[in-house]
Amino acid sequence: MNAILIPSALTRTFVATLLVLALSKRAIAAPAAIETLDAGVRMGMDLPTGSDVDPKRPTVLIVYATPNGSTVEQTLGGKAAEGAAPLDWRFDIQHIGAQTRRLREIERRENIALAVVQPAERSWPAFRKAHADAPRRERAIVAAAAQRVPGKVAAIELTGHSGGGSFLFGYLDAADTIPADVRRIAFLDANYSYSDEARHGDKLLAWLRGGASRTLVVIAYDDREITLNGRKLVGPTGGTFRASHRMLDRFGRDLTFTQGTLGPFDTFEAMNGQVRFFFHPNRENKILHTALVGDMNGFLQAMTIGAPEAGRWGSFGGPRAYTQWIEPIVNGGIPDRPSGAIGGAAFMEQVAPLPLDEREARIAGEFVRGNAPAFLRRFKPITITATLADGKPHTAEVRVMPDYLAVGGDADFVRVPLTPRTATRIAGALGCVLPTRKLVDEIYRQAEVKLEPRPLTENREAVATFVQHNRIIETQRAGRPLGALVAGIKKDVVVSNRLNEKPRRVAIYGWQKPDGAPIQPLTIVHNDRYVDYSHGIRAVSSNVIVDGKAMDIANVLKDRVLCALLSDEGPMEIAPMYAAPPTTAPATRP
Repeated sequence: MNAILIPSALTRTFVATLLVLALSKRAIAAPAAIETLDAGVRMGMDLPTGSDVDPKRPTVLIVYATPNGSTVEQTLGGKAAEGAAPLDWRFDIQHIGAQTRRLREIERRENIALAVVQPAERSWPAFRKAHADAPRRERAIVAAAAQRVPGKVAAIELTGHSGGGSFLFGYLDAADTIPADVRRIAFLDANYSYSDEARHGDKLLAWLRGGASRTLVVIAYDDREITLNGRKLVGPTGGTFRASHRMLDRFGRDLTFTQGTLGPFDTFEAMNGQVRFFFHPNRENKILHTALVGDMNGFLQAMTIGAPEAGRWGSFGGPRAYTQWIEPIVNGGIPDRPSGAIGGAAFMEQVAPLPLDEREARIAGEFVRGNAPAFLRRFKPITITATLADGKPHTAEVRVMPDYLAVGGDADFVRVPLTPRTATRIAGALGCVLPTRKLVDEIYRQAEVKLEPRPLTENREAVATFVQHNRIIETQRAGRPLGALVAGIKKDVVVSNRLNEKPRRVAIYGWQKPDGAPIQPLTIVHNDRYVDYSHGIRAVSSNVIVDGKAMDIANVLKDRVLCALLSDEGPMEIAPMYAAPPTTAPATRP
């Protein structure tokens, strides 16, 4: 386990704080806690709140493996808040968050916790190719999720969509037996890599026979003849329809199946309902891959098979049974500030004597529980237009935090420099990322308030200097409105391809002078535990509008053409950049 989980005190305290946040009322459709494990795996925890949690009820943990191409946030799903920019289409195809909220409403016998797990590669098959010990890692990820749930987990249910099935089979591959606390395994059009040679069928049968409450669910559709742009999408031996029938053939050697129908689906059932296969015949040869999960309520169907709640939530096959449970995603996503929250100056005085890890965990805790100035919640749009390598003009609209991350209220806040790992975790919890060098330049160019840098030279790493520099900035800013897009006051902690040159470094850039030239060229000279008064953390929304279409910023940065809108370093793979455990070396300056 220790080889998989990040062992730092900062991570443990940070996640504990986010889990406390999960027990309060949330106003945004985002996981209550997003944690980055080893190898860049992201885990989003969505815990029951209010009347959905009762300490007298047993707790069930659902672990959902993301499909190829989707993030934790997109898998949970949501809708654009009123007046906000449109969301990437991936936010509207699974809605595992809304379906879980619907499930909690009808399931009153158990507390339902949800963990959504996503590899840095956004592909579990790619993750397994990259890591020879992937099965062991995948079991450890499930164990880590169970550890994050308050109280004892009575049962675990494993599910996933598309490439997420590779995670489930990897979990099976880790040992000869499936753990006894696993109660349900559900493949949501996800069983591409089923293998008799790997003894997947043998293991599943042995597990099913170990308890009458254990359930295997397979949902698929006839994908053999589907086409896109006139070409078949599935090869002569591929697809989930063929994989599902390979499973049926294997189970059929030991079990007797009863055939039937349910809505538009053909059904195969055995072991008194412990084994259920659902096949959509797809006579119109449509691409139903994601529709099975979201539009047809596949997740709700799979999670209620064999339970009293089966069928009480709506109809398998559609229409959506969870529409009213879809929550808006607000750019900035910071909870309301609690009444009586401590002011920024007083808080910084409290944390000043603490070691770095404890200090940053306290700062993160204050921010994610909402102790942040209101003006930071109103993100600002910046527009970038350029003719790119394809010879065509392109436009991107990016929404950015108007100022740097701060703790306190509008009348008493302090901007707080942070190490890149803490900054990345906070940004991820808000559905955001850190900026690139090009974005820092664009923010300065389009800033409504440009202030002249005021460098300090003594006690650069002291909290007292953080507070002193904040006072200097506020003196400069006097007379200008809070919430205006401001620049010229800090260097930015950024994402950069240069982080691939040396592990465990922080990339810093910016602090432009009035002529636009940066005081700090892009550098990775410091290790990732170094932080001083001049470092600023500005969150950038993951939702970007490119040529009128909503896209995830990570996909834009990976695109060989479109990346030039947001990056002057070429394509970027930002997910792993600050995912490695921090260096244990002390912070140093050149």
